[in-house]
Amino acid sequence: MKQLTFAIIGCGRIAQRHAEHISNNGKLVAVCDIEKEKADDLGKKYKAEIFYTIEDLLNSKIEIDIVSICSPNGLHAEHSIKSLKAGFNVLCEKPMAINVQDCGEMIKQAEKSNKRLFVVKQNRFNPPIAAVKEAIDEGRFGKILSVQLSCFWNRNLDYYQNSWKGSKDLDGGTLYTQFSHFIDLLYWMIGDIRNVEAFTGNFTHQGIIEFEDSGVVALEFYNGAIGTINYTVNSFEKNMEGSLTIFGEKGTVKIGGQYLNELEYQHIDNFEFKDLPEGNIANNYGNYRGSMSNHDKIYENLVDVFEKGDSISTNSFEGLKTVEIIDKIYQSALTKKL
Repeated sequence: MKQLTFAIIGCGRIAQRHAEHISNNGKLVAVCDIEKEKADDLGKKYKAEIFYTIEDLLNSKIEIDIVSICSPNGLHAEHSIKSLKAGFNVLCEKPMAINVQDCGEMIKQAEKSNKRLFVVKQNRFNPPIAAVKEAIDEGRFGKILSVQLSCFWNRNLDYYQNSWKGSKDLDGGTLYTQFSHFIDLLYWMIGDIRNVEAFTGNFTHQGIIEFEDSGVVALEFYNGAIGTINYTVNSFEKNMEGSLTIFGEKGTVKIGGQYLNELEYQHIDNFEFKDLPEGNIANNYGNYRGSMSNHDKIYENLVDVFEKGDSISTNSFEGLKTVEIIDKIYQSALTKKL
């Protein structure tokens, strides 16, 4: 079985993580970024061909199996569609796109090109998340009654300075850049959402970001469950909590810690989670920390899909549903301000 070959489009912070795990699971053969210094640094480190435009990369004669899209959120759709049209499989970083229509166009192009479209949702691999998801699927909790999602992080001025982050066109919003993984888990574990009522505000980032820094959301799921989302990037000086509490007919559980990485509470009828493995540490970017670093699992799954015919850990339809839910939240909040 030949080694899978990869290209990376976008050579910023998250690309470093991708390059590391590509080198453990395949070979990085090409990198691309319009900022030449970033492309040069990453390409030289991994002895990969270096490109400064996506057109030059996609028109090259290099043999590439998968293109990893690590560019700003607002460019995910454009870069994914161009890569798919050129005949390459695509792994797209979160969020899949920042509007529902673009997600649909990405899926249509993947079908038209007969290529795979993967979406990064690494929090699904957190040990307590995976264990609770399995227990829900086994019926351990009975009917799910209600859920509470809390996302309390810190993103200060330094995080947004000299960056595409914070702009409406390239970032999209706090739920897209900081918390789309958490929204994905609601859909994956509890189900699709029928109705939302949302209130948002920008309290401490006026003139810094073009959207909200906090939000409160009430949810109604199609399966009858109700829920809430409370999120902010105003936690004083550092990340505080990322938690999901689930109330079912036959049990209650809280997955907490800062990054949904700890089982904080459980009381379930005739069942107990025991000896959960330690998860990976959170992504560390110096002056701030991101979500759990499970990109190794993403790439292991990707290789297994191509070499063993395994199922995709997160398919493109699920990526679309996450964006659809976030869009519902933002549309609800917008009506409150009109």
